[in-house]
Amino acid sequence: MRTLFVCVQNAGRSQMAAALYGRASGEGRSAGTAPADRVHPEVVEVMRELGIDLAERKPHRLDDADAEWAEVVVTMGCCDACPVLPGKRYLDWELEDPAGKPLDDVRRIRDEIAERITGLVNESLPAGEKVVSSAKETRG
Repeated sequence: MRTLFVCVQNAGRSQMAAALYGRASGEGRSAGTAPADRVHPEVVEVMRELGIDLAERKPHRLDDADAEWAEVVVTMGCCDACPVLPGKRYLDWELEDPAGKPLDDVRRIRDEIAERITGLVNESLPAGEKVVSSAKETRG
């Protein structure tokens, strides 16, 4: 299922979500309504703990093509700035912004995103098949 993750800066929550979703299912993108210059360093650090390198990712401005591509749009704090197109499923995840937070807080946010990703992926699987991995379980 093609899923677009959107937050304001596309430098934290949506980047983590798209990377975790991509690892679990393959079809995730991220964007922001007011993109930052780079992915937050604390986000890069906690994702590296899972073997995911976001250091070279560039925050991307949300455009109509992103929303048209997606079957599901997950918003994370962008409120009314996200386009609403008919025929799409929209979810709003209330998640704390990791920008400038201590690493333990960013890990907690990452792990919450991972749990939500697991639930989202499981919804799309045939009965009897489930993804059980989360960030907590995959950390080495």
